[in-house]
Amino acid sequence: MGKRNLYLNNTPVEEARIIYKNALKGRIKMECEEISTEKSLGRMTKEAVFAVCSSPMFNAAAMDGIAVIAERTKGASEREPLELKKQEDYIIVDTGDPVKYPYDAVIMAEDVIECGDGTVKILEAAAPWQHIRPVGEDIVAGEMLLSGMHKIRPIDIGVLFSGGITRIKVVKQPKVAIFPTGTEIIEPGTEPREGDILESNSRMFEAMVVSYGGAAHRFSPIEDDYKKIKEAVLNAVDHFDMVLINAGSSAGTEDYTVHILRELGEVLVHGVAIKPGKPVILAVVKEKPVIGLPGYPVSAYIGFENFVKPILAMFTGEHGYENNKEKAVLSKRLVSSLKHKEYIRVKVGEVDGRLVASPLSRGAGAAMSLVRADGFCVIDQNSEGVEAGETVTVELYRSLSEIRHTLVSIGSHDLILDLIGDFMSCNDPGIYMSSTHVGSMGGLMALKRGEAHMVPTHLLDEESGVYNLPYLARLFQEPMAVVKGVKRIQGLMVQKGNPFHIKGIEDLTKCRFVNRQRGAGTRVLFDYQLKRLNLDPSLIAGYDREASTHMAAAALVASNSADAAMGIFSAAKAMDLEFLPLGEEEYDFAVPVKYLDLPQMRSFLRVLKSEELHRRMDQIGGYQYDLAGEIWYL
Repeated sequence: MGKRNLYLNNTPVEEARIIYKNALKGRIKMECEEISTEKSLGRMTKEAVFAVCSSPMFNAAAMDGIAVIAERTKGASEREPLELKKQEDYIIVDTGDPVKYPYDAVIMAEDVIECGDGTVKILEAAAPWQHIRPVGEDIVAGEMLLSGMHKIRPIDIGVLFSGGITRIKVVKQPKVAIFPTGTEIIEPGTEPREGDILESNSRMFEAMVVSYGGAAHRFSPIEDDYKKIKEAVLNAVDHFDMVLINAGSSAGTEDYTVHILRELGEVLVHGVAIKPGKPVILAVVKEKPVIGLPGYPVSAYIGFENFVKPILAMFTGEHGYENNKEKAVLSKRLVSSLKHKEYIRVKVGEVDGRLVASPLSRGAGAAMSLVRADGFCVIDQNSEGVEAGETVTVELYRSLSEIRHTLVSIGSHDLILDLIGDFMSCNDPGIYMSSTHVGSMGGLMALKRGEAHMVPTHLLDEESGVYNLPYLARLFQEPMAVVKGVKRIQGLMVQKGNPFHIKGIEDLTKCRFVNRQRGAGTRVLFDYQLKRLNLDPSLIAGYDREASTHMAAAALVASNSADAAMGIFSAAKAMDLEFLPLGEEEYDFAVPVKYLDLPQMRSFLRVLKSEELHRRMDQIGGYQYDLAGEIWYL
């Protein structure tokens, strides 16, 4: 008669997981491999991926029609149509065609009256840059496309190729050996006899391993033979990263698994306080995780979810995605056409126990908004839209667990935000940062409405000459803190060689300028400089033309869509532009005191103070970080 296993314990599930994960720390290493982008679906990025080219790579027509010089169309009206000559006043363009200097606007084909001999009439003047997709509208060369530890989706692959990425470094898939055991087990397709059981658990395990980022190798069933099972395990730990043994883990006379694993290595846990699924074995053999799972299908599934999945995540960084619908408060008014059912891409975060959905770009060509989105807010047909503050249903394709561990940042843009978010997710797996760029003032308003945890801000108070603190004192009644960030250099970004010989803001009247959006700290600083110089904004061509980030503004200058823009040194350097410094500013983070102890905020503070981030800022250039991470209380 075989020996019964009398060593089954009743270890609490969470305790068993902690014991096992602690034992495997240092033994499991997240390895890397480089693969072609087209084969990267479902894989985890090992490090941040940056675009090598912009998309579009040139100013592109957004409509079929004619490209014109906007200045020459002034005065056109229905009463006084304006005649334009082909090649002299306009060229024909189709959607996607390059629009090169001196042309700076597109008139739709349906708004053009053909007169013959290449002459056309227009009934309305064209505004500069109408119906033109500017270079870098979707992707700017040097922009972070994907952060490290990001699971690649179909839309990500499209964005990677658009950004010029054909090969990518991903986390290596752990190779998992799966052994079904039991004399009574037979393969599907075999004619069963009395007492036979068709084997199915291992096929389920195969699918689960693959769905959680591993490479599964399933072996044929092994009969209940001590020597055969032992040889199979010994061979597997030499060639695989992880071994799963199904059945034989309980207290029966032919349940050999625990005896074999004790002989070959160390059994850390045998038996957990879970029903069904108690007879789980957690062991280490030759530094490799070996797990014995019960034979009953429901028990096997529960055991896999509770103990195999977390260990796979140690190899892959994969924490799973869940598609579900949740109620969220909308942070911004959405206006919609009555004609369509509209899917609005949103970032979702949890602030003070409620989900907040922040709409992203709605442009049809803005593929990056899909990458950045956490889900969709659907506006039904025949609805005119939704007001800010209303509760909406959001279809999530990011798990609630991830959302609840995300630091929600809304405010001013800087290149270091992407780096910080990347370091957070890599250094503290399961912690994330969501960054939405609406300008410093827009971020403070969002924080005041309870829609963010922190605001990156660089607002100069004209009266005191102090950055950020006066605005917080005026706007907030609750206890607030300023987390000191970086000092950075603001100035004018101009084309290589400075062809317009720009020396300062007063010279912007002789070139094409691109501004930042209203409420942005850079816009506030620029307006302050104009006021100081007593310079009328209407004298600057392009004062009302807006870019939403420093990189977007730099890309427009680099592509000859503009001659100058206000921005930071790091953006100018990234786009290989010349830079005329105007002075230092303080780029800080406004945080309600009540959020300082959040796990994701603590992760943010660690990264902000880290040498790892400081080295990257030194490489980028234009930053001082002596006070980074200091907390000033108002």
